[in-house]
Amino acid sequence: MILSVLDIAFRYNSHAVLEGVRFDVQPGEVVAVCGTNGAGKSTLLRCLNGVLKPQVGSVLLAGEDLRLLGLKGVARSVASVPQKGSDSSLTVFEVVLLGVLPHRRWGPTRKDVHAVEGILTAMDLTGLAHRPFSTLSGGEAQKVLLAKALAQKPKVLLLDEPTNHLDLKNQMDMMRLVCRISRQESLAVVAAIHDLNMALRFCDRLLFLKNGRIETAVRPGEVSAEIVHRIYGVEVRVCQIDDIPVVVPR
Repeated sequence: MILSVLDIAFRYNSHAVLEGVRFDVQPGEVVAVCGTNGAGKSTLLRCLNGVLKPQVGSVLLAGEDLRLLGLKGVARSVASVPQKGSDSSLTVFEVVLLGVLPHRRWGPTRKDVHAVEGILTAMDLTGLAHRPFSTLSGGEAQKVLLAKALAQKPKVLLLDEPTNHLDLKNQMDMMRLVCRISRQESLAVVAAIHDLNMALRFCDRLLFLKNGRIETAVRPGEVSAEIVHRIYGVEVRVCQIDDIPVVVPR
C-alpha cells in the first residue's frame, strides 16, 4: 500500500470531525470519499496532505509517518488539487511550473521546463500556456491545477470535488483524465466527490463518511439503495445501464 490511514481522529476545538478513520489505497487505484455536506471529506483530505495533524492515529506514506516528513517532504510525494484555484496573474505555464518547486532547493531547471512542456502537451494545454490563469474557464482551470499537481511527480493525488462547477462534458473529461493518469503513472488517487454517479462510474472503491466515520467501503457494484438511504437519507433505486451502476432518486 502506498497510503495507509490508521484510525485517525481530528477535532476542531471540542468538535469531533473525524473519528477512527482507517483505510488503505494502492498505486493505480482511484478511491472516492462520499458523504453529506459536513461529513468530514475535505478535513480528511487536509489530514492526508499534512496540512492538518490528526490528534489520534497516523497517516503513512510508503510506511513513513507524514508527521516526520515535514510539509516540503510531503509535497514531494502528495499533490492536492483544490476545488478552485485562486485568481493569479501568472500564466498557465508558470502555474504548472510551480509544481516542481518541492523537488528544488533553488529555482526550476531547464529539465523542469522541458518536463512542464511535456505535461502541457500530454494534457492538450499547450495552446493555453501563455494565457493568464485568471482568464481561464472552470474546466480549463481544473485541468491546469491537475497539471501543476502532476508536475510534483507525486505518488498520491488528492482531489477535492474535482467536478464541482463544471459542465457535464468537463466533468466527464476530468474524471476520464484522472483515471487514465492514475493507471499510467501508478498514482494512488483519493477524491472527495459529491456526485455519486460520477463516483460509481469512474472510481474503484467508494468510502462513505457519516458522522466523521467510514460507515461503509464498497466497490461500485456493491452500492445498494439501502446504503445510499443510510448515508444520505434519500430513497433511491440503483439501476444498471450498460453495466454501470446508476443511482436514481425516487
